[in-house]
Amino acid sequence: MTPPPPAPEPSAEAGQPKPKVIYVMGSGRCGSTILGVTLGNCDDMFFVGELDRWLPTNGTPVLGGVERTRFWNRVRAEVEVEPNVLGSQARDSLERAMGPLRVSKWPGRRRLRRRYRATTEDVYEAIARVAGVTHIVETSHFPLRAREIKGIDGIDVYLLFLVRHPQSVLQSFTRTVKRNDLAGRYRRILITNADLWLTHLQSIFVFLRQPADRRLFMHYEDFTADPQSVLRQILDLSESKAAIPDLTHLETGYPMGGNRLLRSEVVSLKPETPKPAKVEPLTALLQAPLTALMARLRPVAEISSAPVSPGGAPANGAGRADDVHA
Repeated sequence: MTPPPPAPEPSAEAGQPKPKVIYVMGSGRCGSTILGVTLGNCDDMFFVGELDRWLPTNGTPVLGGVERTRFWNRVRAEVEVEPNVLGSQARDSLERAMGPLRVSKWPGRRRLRRRYRATTEDVYEAIARVAGVTHIVETSHFPLRAREIKGIDGIDVYLLFLVRHPQSVLQSFTRTVKRNDLAGRYRRILITNADLWLTHLQSIFVFLRQPADRRLFMHYEDFTADPQSVLRQILDLSESKAAIPDLTHLETGYPMGGNRLLRSEVVSLKPETPKPAKVEPLTALLQAPLTALMARLRPVAEISSAPVSPGGAPANGAGRADDVHA
């Protein structure tokens, strides 16, 4: 989907429906960016990427580009923000995993939360107006941010809890560690496992407090094996009648921020079953209880036994739903 042109200003009498926010929640390196890009190519949807960066940067996009900057400047011009909400204070206190442990911040959290939610609601509404869409796709992925935006009256939140096999997540984080740096590797293994536990436990808590008809648990491996089926379930969940986009030509659009995938203007998604990552024994042991716990979450995205390719033919070698675990 080509990023939408600036929408005309709505009349005061016409009003504006609540923006529908599809929030992708999970750990880092879980595959949220490609999922967000794909959804952003659906009609009436706009992919904002990591919108948690809006307040710290005062609405300035982390990524460059003339058209991107012009879009986010228009959004910023429509939002009035109290100066004390800008910066990293709200993000660190309310959104980050360690925020609740910052005891020194407790006295002012209630006042900060009220201003934070009011400003965030205005940002979502401004994005919907400027982009001319009904749905906003966000991949900030922090579970505590999801908890905060669920409390905003002016938006409807649809929660996607996306998980990736822990061995694949670990492989992504250790890819840059030198082979002979054993201390660095084990340090990264321990940090990654601790992060997965903390993030997924908070995500489970937030997920279970979301109404069942506005949440979906999903595996990254299922999405890549059968993207059309999983996308259809997400669109139905979020009350969208959009068609599945062309997976061979996905425009990354104008997200606020995200990973290096967004440096490309166009990407493609080829349905395939990811190769299993090399098993790291300590991670397998530490993540087993968490994996068993998450396996009980419902509703969960299902995939067909014979996923279809972008051309409509069955994709060779695609795995069955019960062959993929997270």
